[in-house]
Amino acid sequence: MSSLADGRGILYPARLPSFHREAAPATLDGLVRWFWVPRWRLAPGQSLRQDVLSFPASNLVVDPSGVSLAGPTTRATHRDLRGRGWAVGALLRPAGLAALCPDPRSLKDTAAPFGAPELHQEVSSAMGAGDDEAGRDRAVAAFTAWALANLTEPDAGGLAANAMEDSIASDREIFRVDQLAERLGTSTRTVQRLAHRYIGLTPLAIIRRYRLQEAAQRLRDDPAVTIAQVAAELGYADHAHLSADFRHVLGLTPSAYQGDPLHTSP
Repeated sequence: MSSLADGRGILYPARLPSFHREAAPATLDGLVRWFWVPRWRLAPGQSLRQDVLSFPASNLVVDPSGVSLAGPTTRATHRDLRGRGWAVGALLRPAGLAALCPDPRSLKDTAAPFGAPELHQEVSSAMGAGDDEAGRDRAVAAFTAWALANLTEPDAGGLAANAMEDSIASDREIFRVDQLAERLGTSTRTVQRLAHRYIGLTPLAIIRRYRLQEAAQRLRDDPAVTIAQVAAELGYADHAHLSADFRHVLGLTPSAYQGDPLHTSP
């Protein structure tokens, strides 16, 4: 299971604005993994590019413009921050997404407006009260209260999908769908059905996203590690397969990413 300190998916940590993660309370454990709150205040004319290789999951996001349900992505994404702003998001577990969307596959690579005016009002009121931690905490508390009132408890399928996601996220030795099915004690067909119904991606796409996140993190954090070593650690056939996956999703080569000085320089 991913922890609050999980750095996977953050491609350039030095470029992050003020950023906070908070664990969901135990009462939401099967529905929300964590809440995340970025804030930024930039000088006129200044911009800050945020590059993200997202988790293979969906997020319910509140920002000044409204509420949106953002689905899983198949490519790295970016956003250029300007001026002053904030967002409060919930990284949804598979069972949590199923409570909000009957067809997660419709959300792939898109963000759809989500009708929750009371959620927007409460979170915006808390975040608009100031830049202090108390305002942020009130916003997360308001989001938590809304989630408790509006997200249904996981059913058996949702719990199985959560367990599937946890297995992929925590076990680097899983890089094939049949391995995942064996870990879960079920069939590959059942794994495929859970992935489509509760996440909106194929199980192989979920596996590859976690492994690619881990590859990027290894290359970012260890300048001495070789691409071949990372490929072997994460179950790629060879470094050429890792390089191809890297270029396809991130748009650059592993060596270019590993050598980028922006990993450590703002």
